[in-house]
Amino acid sequence: MTNTKKPTKRDNYNLLLTLAEVKANPNLVDFIKHELELLDKKNSTEKKPSATAVANGKLMATILAEMAVNKAYTCSDIIKTVGECAELSTPKVSYLMNALADSGKVTKTTDKKKTYFTKTAEVEGEVLLADEVED
Repeated sequence: MTNTKKPTKRDNYNLLLTLAEVKANPNLVDFIKHELELLDKKNSTEKKPSATAVANGKLMATILAEMAVNKAYTCSDIIKTVGECAELSTPKVSYLMNALADSGKVTKTTDKKKTYFTKTAEVEGEVLLADEVED
């Protein structure tokens, strides 16, 4: 069985631009170039973060501000300690803490099936993560 790659929309538009009949018609060339620009815009990584992403970034900044340096916290401890997290579920707090761990703001350790998060150094400024907007 052969693996054939299906051409993408971009591939098809670029192929159309090479045809002599299309090159002869400026309206078609403009249309295809416009469609390619729309594809570039659609596939851009410079998208505005969602409201949830912004809220999560603010929650992570608050959690970091409330955490003491070199003290280990469980997700339950975070829920009890940080006022803004009182209404959050443990899986939600776990997601936020894992995002902080992935960004290097806290360290994650597991001991006897219990996960602890530790703020290792004073972090200055806001937490800037991939899913947070800069104000």
